[in-house]
Amino acid sequence: MSNLIDIDAANISAVERMIAARPILTGVGTARDVIPGMRENLLLHAGPPIEWARMSGPLRGAIIGALILEGLADSEAVAIGMVEAGEIDFAPCHHHDTVGPMAGVTSSSMKVYIIENTTHGNFAYSNLNEGYGKVLRYGAYSEEVLAKLRWMNEKMGPLLADSLSNSEGIDIRALLSEALHMGDEGHNRNKAGSLLFLKQLAPLISRVSAADDLKSQVLQFLGDNALSVLNPVMAACKSMA
Repeated sequence: MSNLIDIDAANISAVERMIAARPILTGVGTARDVIPGMRENLLLHAGPPIEWARMSGPLRGAIIGALILEGLADSEAVAIGMVEAGEIDFAPCHHHDTVGPMAGVTSSSMKVYIIENTTHGNFAYSNLNEGYGKVLRYGAYSEEVLAKLRWMNEKMGPLLADSLSNSEGIDIRALLSEALHMGDEGHNRNKAGSLLFLKQLAPLISRVSAADDLKSQVLQFLGDNALSVLNPVMAACKSMA
């Protein structure tokens, strides 16, 4: 009976902490600079620990693409050779306070959202959402996919970082609560949440000293992507739990 009481008490404490949590999107940074324990030869992935031999095709593809993106490999064959030689380490995102959709692969140079749970002082991180179509999270790594990721790392990410640095951040819990009343369920359907996300980001982006065409491109990219809010929402949930 005492064990059941302990479990009940632990569950109550966990729920109370989640209810009290206040996840705020405070910035965008580079994975190697902000994610605890991140390093050049480490790739984070969704799910539990798993070795290369047991990985699914999409996860393998995402790993190959990430190694090419990082400049550690220049081809699929070289990437696979590095993995099989033991030169690349893998770890679950969750072991590093991080989350990512689908394959969830996060590499050291990727820009990531920074979520601070201001109630309890902990942080969580997620990569930026690529949108629909051919994307790394589904295992694609064509030049088209990599070019988009480079643009996100070199152009969109820094612009979002500058925009958020001039604000008090975005309250993701409040955003998610409003989105639920607009028909979203916070995971597969994110149309309302992504529009609310864009609504809060747009004035911040407009005030940044950057080229107008870049601002336009970023706003268009976010506006066309009904999944844009998914990644910071996932990180917010990670920080709350």
